[in-house]
Amino acid sequence: MTRRVGNGRDGGAGGVVEQYQQQDIETGPWHSLRRVRETRPLVHVITSFVAADLTANLLLSAGARVVMAEDKAEAEDFVALADALCVHLGILTADRVEPMVAAARFAVELGRPWVLDPVGIGASAERRSLATRLSGLQPTVIRGNAAEILAMAEGEAAPIAGVDSPVDSAEALDAAHDLSRSTGALVAVSGSVDYVTDGSRLAAVANGHHLMTRVAGVGCALSALMAACCTVEEDALEAASHALAIVGLAGELAAEEASGPASFRMSLIDRLYSLDQDSLEAGARIQ
Repeated sequence: MTRRVGNGRDGGAGGVVEQYQQQDIETGPWHSLRRVRETRPLVHVITSFVAADLTANLLLSAGARVVMAEDKAEAEDFVALADALCVHLGILTADRVEPMVAAARFAVELGRPWVLDPVGIGASAERRSLATRLSGLQPTVIRGNAAEILAMAEGEAAPIAGVDSPVDSAEALDAAHDLSRSTGALVAVSGSVDYVTDGSRLAAVANGHHLMTRVAGVGCALSALMAACCTVEEDALEAASHALAIVGLAGELAAEEASGPASFRMSLIDRLYSLDQDSLEAGARIQ
């Protein structure tokens, strides 16, 4: 069941959550992590060179496997090989658009779960157009920060161009609800407290550390782990919530021994690799 907590990372989430139907989570994040380690799902990730290295290493440290290919001619072959897909808009160029669309379309045809990470869509009309196109291809999960989710839901420029958001995650809850209803996807909003909604149910995850925002690629890696968790959980809300708690707790533990972003990055990989049932059951904060 859900672990009940009072405060989130930077404040109470309860008042916001009470406006929605709280989700009783039947399995904990250890169930997802254990099953990922046992089944070793192969995740096809389309991302940028900025995030590729950390994404691959965090997936491997969690027990999953990873493949990355961006040529349209290979899209169907690699999606067919993989158990799940993660599409991260990343460094957007004209030759990357059609491989993303082709991979997403084929993932749906094969019944593979896939995750859309619309990074920086507030920066340009081209990104918003592509994100809208992809969101119409039945993503299992859409994950972004509050500004990105607001931009997706409203179809307008967000107040930030990059991966940081000046908007609190709670302020994007209504937009996340609407976006989930319009696309059929589960929507995860990352922030000081992470929120996950399917349009009617809501879960809040209060794990994480501010150093996670000082290392490039953590968000993309998180989206990729959500894709892996979707292969072992029937309920996408549980899969996404578990991934947020797993990476967030690993971040908390890594920060305890890190002296800065570089050592944090290395420790994050190690801490994710060494997470066990006791630490996850004691430290995961999902409500």
